[in-house]
This record gives sequence, C-alpha cells and structure tokens, in this order.
Amino acid sequence: MPEFLDTFLRLLQGSALGQTVRSAPYVYPVLESVHILGIGLLIGPAFTFDLRVLGLGRRAVSVTAAARCLLPVSRLGFAIAVITGIALLSAQPTMVAAAGAAPWKFGLLILACLNVLVFHGGIYRRVDEWADAAMAPVAACLGAGVSLVAWAGVIFAGRLLAYS
Repeated sequence: MPEFLDTFLRLLQGSALGQTVRSAPYVYPVLESVHILGIGLLIGPAFTFDLRVLGLGRRAVSVTAAARCLLPVSRLGFAIAVITGIALLSAQPTMVAAAGAAPWKFGLLILACLNVLVFHGGIYRRVDEWADAAMAPVAACLGAGVSLVAWAGVIFAGRLLAYS
C-alpha cells in the first residue's frame, strides 16, 4: 500500500469519527443500516434507468422521463452511501484496506463513478436526438451495461469485505 494512503487511513482511524464509530453503542449498526438504505436508493433507480436505456419499458416511459424521475433519487442514495461508507470505513480503515476485496470494491466504485461522468457528460447530452429511437446508441447501451456490472460488483465486493 502506498505510504500516503497508509498515512491517510491511520489518520482516519485515529480521528474522532473513527473512535466514535468504534466505541459508541449502536453507532456502527445504525450506520450500516442507513448505508444499506442508501445503496438501495442508489442502485434501484440506477438499475431501472440503465434497463430503460437498454430498451426495457421503451413504450411505457421515455428515457428523459425516466431520468427526471429516477436519477435524483439515485443521487440522494449515492450521497447517503458515501457519507455512511466513509463513517463505516473510519472504524477500521487499515483492516478494510488489507482485505482482498478492498481493491475490487474501490476500483469498481471508481469505475462506476467515472462511467456516470462520461455518460452524462457525453452521450446523454444529446439524449433529445435518440430518446425516441427504437434503440439507444451503442455508447448509451455500453454506459448502461458498464453501470449495471460496476454497481453490482461494488455491492458484491462490499459484502466480501466482511469475509476476506
């Protein structure tokens, strides 16, 4: 592990946040529960949107209507998951970083976030050109596929952290 990362993790572990999460009764399980709720708010709408981009429900709802309804909920879930995830990590960051699943979780998390930025900064900027098409452009479908795989991988790797 790079020295700067090890130093950061040790600072996080020794912080007031880390000490509180480790020692205060019920803080860790409450954070974990809220984290799972945040993940649900993130992943449920994101997967639904991705499936819509891939063509599911094309006749029922437009891509833009799906985005307008689903993505704000997904952003809220992301914010909740990030805040609670950092708090949970603060309890034992050096142990988490040493787990075999850690590089997978954080690597897939970075991939998923980059995919969101590329999708919304790229092909989605021209959504009006393809929103009513029989099929979304290959770039949009690729982004939706990467999203589905990356976010699912984040969840699997996150659960494996407890066992690796």
